[in-house]
Parts: sequence; structure tokens; C-alpha cells
Amino acid sequence: MKKRKKALILVNAYARELYTRQVKRLAQELAARGADVKTERNGFYPLAVGNDSLPDCDFCVFLDKDKYAAEILEKRGVKLFNSAHAIEICDDKMLTHIALDGNGIPMPETVPGLLCYYRDATPDAKYLDRVQERLGYPIVVKFSYGSQGGGVFKAENRDELNALAEKVKLYPHLFQKFISSSFGKDMRVIVIGGKTVGAIIRSSAVDFRSNIGLGGKAEKCDVPSDIAAIAQKTAATLGLDYCGIDFLLGETPLVCEVNSNAFFDAFEQATNINVAGIYAEHMIENS
Repeated sequence: MKKRKKALILVNAYARELYTRQVKRLAQELAARGADVKTERNGFYPLAVGNDSLPDCDFCVFLDKDKYAAEILEKRGVKLFNSAHAIEICDDKMLTHIALDGNGIPMPETVPGLLCYYRDATPDAKYLDRVQERLGYPIVVKFSYGSQGGGVFKAENRDELNALAEKVKLYPHLFQKFISSSFGKDMRVIVIGGKTVGAIIRSSAVDFRSNIGLGGKAEKCDVPSDIAAIAQKTAATLGLDYCGIDFLLGETPLVCEVNSNAFFDAFEQATNINVAGIYAEHMIENS
């Protein structure tokens, strides 16, 4: 008789209701494929350097972005979906662009923000001169960490750029060329196990950001062959088992962000694609 695999779904210690359906769907589909599933919040287990004990599981669905917990679990031999390295790279938007750079993956031009350690410091005006000369207005300003469109801003002129530079100066951040053809619209493509599962167009009538969490709408769409190829190459380059890749649309599709723990609730509802089931199948087969 084939042994039932033990799956641990690990969520953020302070996760809110936003995550509930995602977790339930994954647990449901894993159980339907014969896995024993346990869901826990990060912190339930004594993860510490020098402690070699292991949680009782064959693999872990890591739905957190805690790079320390991920690294400790992986170092102890726990199979993670996604890997600790992939999660860390995708959590930092600037690191994502750096990792993809030079691999033939089209992206909007992106400039890292300068690190600042002092609240009374003034953002470097000469650096902002170079940013505006290189990118032109509007300029997208982003915290390097964040999700659901929070921490993403747009500067229409130098006064707004100065104000946003002041706002983000104490945190890792970046400046990015604004793609006007994709105002309030992008394409979210989900890739699982190196294969393109499907796509949605996310759109907003009132915001340059299309995030569902900010009121954007999702509509099923076909995946053009060029975007499918770029999405698969992006996932492979970053070593991702599962991801949602956001494309800005125009004459050339551009990879804007890669989400290692992309929410799929709206995606499943819009497309009728069983994302949780496809991901569950991949995890069971590869653990």
C-alpha cells in the first residue's frame, strides 16, 4: 500500500482572512490526492539554530515570506514549495529584476533607490536628477517589499518625486519606468512546474495599479505564445515551482513583478482553472 504523504501548510504568524480561502483550497486538493494535511502558523515549531529536530512532514507548502524560517527548514532537509532562495529573491522586487537581468527577459527599466540610514537625511538631488533623466515622467516608485499594490506610487513631476523619495528613503526601494500603454491593466500568468497554467487580465478604471486587492477586476484571457515562453523562462530562472507573473502590456510585454505566493482565488473564479489542484499534484509528485 502506498504511503500517504504528510503535507504541512505554513502560513504567516499574523495572517488575516485574506489567506483563508487559499489555504483551504490547497488543503482540500492535497487531501483529495491522498495527503495528510496539517495547517500551522509560522512560530508553531521551535525553529532555532542549533536545534536539529524536524517537523513531521514530507513537504511544506511555505505560504510565508520569512526567509529565516525557510532557510532553517530547508537546511534541516524539509522540502519546501517554493524553495527558500526563490522566496527570498521574489520577496525583494529589486533582487527579482537583478536575477532576471541578462537572461533575455524583457522588463521595464528599473533603478535601485539609494540606501539611507538617517531620518534627517535629504534624498540626493543629483541622483534624482539622473533618475528622471533616465526614466522620464511619470516615474513609478516602489518599496522593494510589499504586496497587493501597497507601497507602489507614481510621480508625475519633480515635486512629487522629491516627496516620494522622502517617503521611501529609509526603506529598500526602486524607481521604474512607467508604461503608459498598461495604465490600470496587466496580465497575471500562473506557472506551475514549469508549465503555463493560464492567465487573467487585471484591470482598474480608477487606478494605475490593477491589483484585485485595490478593486481591480479579473477576466480570463488566452496566453499569447511569446508571453507563455517568457513566463516559463522567468519561473525557471528564479527556480520557482509555483508563481504568478505580472506582465505590463504594450508593443513588447514586460515582466513587472514575480509573486512566489501569488493569490489564486480571483484567478480560479475567473478562469475555472483548478490552480490549487494542479499545484497539489505537482507537490505530491515532486516530494
